[in-house]
Amino acid sequence: MENAQKPSPACVVNCVRYGRDGARRDITLDEISDVLAVDDGSFVWVGLYEPEESLLDKLQEEFDLHDLAIEDAHHAHQRPKIEAYGNSLFIAVHTAQALEGKVSFGETHIFVGPRYLVTVRHGTSLSYNAVRARCEREPELLAIGPTYGLYAVLDFIVDNYLPIVDDFREKLNALEQDIFAESFSRETVRKLYDLKRELTRLRLAVGPMQDITGQLTRVHTNLVGEEMRLYLRDVYDHTLRVNDATDTLREMLTAAMSVNLALVTVAQGEVVKRLAGWAGLLAAPTLIASWYGMNFRHMPELGGRYSYAILVGATVAVVAGLFVVLRRAKWI
Repeated sequence: MENAQKPSPACVVNCVRYGRDGARRDITLDEISDVLAVDDGSFVWVGLYEPEESLLDKLQEEFDLHDLAIEDAHHAHQRPKIEAYGNSLFIAVHTAQALEGKVSFGETHIFVGPRYLVTVRHGTSLSYNAVRARCEREPELLAIGPTYGLYAVLDFIVDNYLPIVDDFREKLNALEQDIFAESFSRETVRKLYDLKRELTRLRLAVGPMQDITGQLTRVHTNLVGEEMRLYLRDVYDHTLRVNDATDTLREMLTAAMSVNLALVTVAQGEVVKRLAGWAGLLAAPTLIASWYGMNFRHMPELGGRYSYAILVGATVAVVAGLFVVLRRAKWI
């Protein structure tokens, strides 16, 4: 790093200076402090992916970042939050993307000050090159400063939540057919549980984003100008929509699991009813036959010529009567 011409480490995705007019110029990490020393309305945007601790220490030196913010950035698995350190902010958000039918989560840590924006990605996370390209196509907005880049990054993260919510909704609609199927399936219950687990994790990512965007539009007015607050309110509205959609889906999933359990209980009850009905039919002839199987001489009908036929007929009549009664009660 002593030589300004030395290539940046592989974890440095981008290190760019944007002028007052939005013009781009690639710079090295060692040039950052020199660029910030000249108050010409420019700002620096650095993009990192899972950087080493030594690189974060280097950025702390170049941007004069707070020790506590750097300590948080050293470690992934931070809870989503926004922290103010003087005239700069540290923001931790959770990202999500669909990979091979499953949702993978990552993190992005953001440092933003009056003249710099640093994004640090951890885990499964889409590159922000598309965000940077979008900003560069609008130089008049990029000239506003690093808060426009912050808006673009947050908007990109929230927009990636939307297709995941739509995919969850489609999966739930497909599972509804299995829920009301005639036969019980453990696979259906497992899919419902997996879907609710992923939806809960998404809710944990989206919920704090609502607070973060809300604070950016109401609290940190010294860093976020009125013009950018309008854009951030749009991200806040998108976050509300995703948040409401996830809450609705969670309620529907809870109801679906309850309905599935209720249907299983009802089906088991029907089986028990039918078994009890047939057991009742078998109990009647068993009871009558057991009487005449006892070793007593003085029992009715033993001496008659048609006693056996009468006994069989009476048994058949009793069983037939029970069958009609149980059939009408839908027990058999």
